[in-house]
Amino acid sequence: MPSTESLLAFAAMSFLLIVVPGPSVLFVIGRALAQGRRAALTTVVGNTLGAYVLVVAVALGVGAIVERSVLVFTALKLVGAAYLVYLGVKAFRARGSLAAEFAGGGAERGGLRTLWEGFAVGVANPKTIVFFAAVLPQFVDRSAGHVAAQMLLLGLVFNLIAVVCDSIWGLTAASARTWFGRSPRRLAMVGGTGGLAMVGLGVTIAVTGRKD
Repeated sequence: MPSTESLLAFAAMSFLLIVVPGPSVLFVIGRALAQGRRAALTTVVGNTLGAYVLVVAVALGVGAIVERSVLVFTALKLVGAAYLVYLGVKAFRARGSLAAEFAGGGAERGGLRTLWEGFAVGVANPKTIVFFAAVLPQFVDRSAGHVAAQMLLLGLVFNLIAVVCDSIWGLTAASARTWFGRSPRRLAMVGGTGGLAMVGLGVTIAVTGRKD
């Protein structure tokens, strides 16, 4: 199994990724602003389930290939880093979208529909896909064996952190609906900050990683 140092390092890296308002976080915030606390928390659960599906897929398939090949790892890491930069620029340019989400909230959706929408966003979140495929394998202790089990454990750590952080985002946004709604600039700031942070994360991923 991964060492304590690897688990702590992975937890720290996961926290840095999760705390950045990427696609899933922005979706949770949008649901919180438009529909309130219950919708936000239901969306968080859906996001988490979707993200763990990605963990299982990486652990049983893509992760094994990446873990064995430095060339594949490096190529995927650079492509993923470039895509994160692209997403960051896109999020920054579309930073006014949360205002439209707030204005078009309407009636609250049913719990199952909200859960499904959260799941769909979580399983299709490119930021999470890139992280699990390109970053997670480098925290696996290959000499200890049980690579898939180690990835599943690391993925569980990621998702536990995600539940806490995303719930805080959602609850905070739900509590501040009126304050945010009074100023479109405040809404735009959330998306803009997240976009810039994703650009920084992409650059960081590009210049770090395995050397073997």
